[in-house]
Amino acid sequence: MTADTPYASVRQVDDADQQTVLDILTEAFMNDPVACWLFPEVGERGRLQSHFYRPLLARPAAETYLVGRHEGASVWLTLAAGQAPHEEHPDAPEAGLNSVFGESGARLRALGQALAQRHPDRGPHLYLPCMGVVGGRQGAGLGSAMLRHRLARADADGLAAYLEAGSPRSRALYLRHGFEDLGEPVRVADSPLLWPMWRQPRR
Repeated sequence: MTADTPYASVRQVDDADQQTVLDILTEAFMNDPVACWLFPEVGERGRLQSHFYRPLLARPAAETYLVGRHEGASVWLTLAAGQAPHEEHPDAPEAGLNSVFGESGARLRALGQALAQRHPDRGPHLYLPCMGVVGGRQGAGLGSAMLRHRLARADADGLAAYLEAGSPRSRALYLRHGFEDLGEPVRVADSPLLWPMWRQPRR
């Protein structure tokens, strides 16, 4: 599925583009405050981010989109009421996080638990676990293009949407697209703030 916007073309992709999506997300979040907190070793951050995103893309319900000339990517999940937003990597369940992520495993576990406790149980909804644009194209409207594209269909389906904004800049973007803060921000130990946000469908 492809949509042309005033900014760029958004298209849904399949497993054949998985590495492209991984590369885009890894680059987009290389200097992101949350990614830097989770993976403080700069030399390992790209590799660990790729490990982090890969099981998400492998989920059967994952919808993955690219925008422009491979300049941005987003991953969406449609969740049923009460469905867990995150699933552990099949090869690295709870006890295996440390073997995959080393010292970052404890941070991942703590943040994941905190976010899971705040994830709303309000019936079926669309969840945006990650959306990123490569460094040289941030601020060019590509994130807005991806949001408009998927949220238009959510509105047509009467489906609410949820996400966690990882920076004041991304929170401002989501506010412009109809999301509202859902309670207080989340912080684990000395992590950056994350803002749970909810959007009612527009009729």
